[in-house]
Amino acid sequence: MRIIPAFFSLALFSAASALPQEKPEGPTEEKARKTYANALEETKSRSKLLFALDDFKKADKQDGGHCKACQRQMIKYGIELGEWKTAELAAAEMIVDAKEPKDIALAHYQYAVILVNEGKEKHKDEIFSRAHDEIGKALAAAANFPDAFFLDGVALASTNQDDAAKARFEQFIKARPADDPQRQRAERFIVRPELVRARMVPNFTVTTMDGRKISMDDLQGKVVLLDFWATWCGPCREALPHIQQVAKKFKDEPLVVLSVSLDTNEHDWREFIEKHEMTWPQYYDGGFTGPIAKMFGVRAIPHTFTVDADGVLQEEHVGDASIEGKLKKLIARAHDLQPAQPAAAK
Repeated sequence: MRIIPAFFSLALFSAASALPQEKPEGPTEEKARKTYANALEETKSRSKLLFALDDFKKADKQDGGHCKACQRQMIKYGIELGEWKTAELAAAEMIVDAKEPKDIALAHYQYAVILVNEGKEKHKDEIFSRAHDEIGKALAAAANFPDAFFLDGVALASTNQDDAAKARFEQFIKARPADDPQRQRAERFIVRPELVRARMVPNFTVTTMDGRKISMDDLQGKVVLLDFWATWCGPCREALPHIQQVAKKFKDEPLVVLSVSLDTNEHDWREFIEKHEMTWPQYYDGGFTGPIAKMFGVRAIPHTFTVDADGVLQEEHVGDASIEGKLKKLIARAHDLQPAQPAAAK
């Protein structure tokens, strides 16, 4: 499973909101419009995403390589599916067609997003260097581009250029408001740039059933067990006693169990939780197309992700699995990372 590229693309693909842009129109040529419409229909099924990507590429070609909507879809699904040539082709076409400084900056930024994701998957410094070059071109066209600062920080840290990366993250922090969720992640990268090179999970934020707001970076210092499930899932119900046991056994430890429901009936979900006394944090994601499920690429349940105290993904399991041993080790390390407390506090 392509965890990190998917995480990174979802965090940054739409981040160009820092620069205003119009929604791209579909193709103008009649055959291209039909092909594009068929591709959009195919995106409704995950099993047909490759066919959809091919059709977006076909529609773009039928439109003379000038279909911005096609190109954005080629980038989106090219990243998601690891079809780098298709994604790069779309970005290159965007760059050729870009005339205004804003469009030029966005086009080079999109190309850099592709390259950073590709670099994360292939572990090649040369790809990160290309990303850095593209970001330089984006910033030459639009100097005040906070998301480009952040992306460049990631590209630089990925090639161990930590001092330069820190400077970019500092630029990002100065340019973004205090409530920007990415600021917290940037602050962590300034202190520990090596985390950029780890399998960091995204800093998502959810509001649980009891009204509690939880974000991944707020849980720094704690082990997190993400449990994707649904009330209609037989294997999930069979695994429930195991999750209950984990939640109870480590209740007083630096561990947070967060169950993410993929139910589509919220009433049934609430009744089930109350009936089975699921007292740990519960979040309703609304199905496999929910934002958190898509972020983690969940396609089968039960599905768990174990995240350490630094926010780094350690283990992933589909189906019920023995996880207590790994949790104990991660919890012990979480204790070691905690600052020493005065005797009275203890």
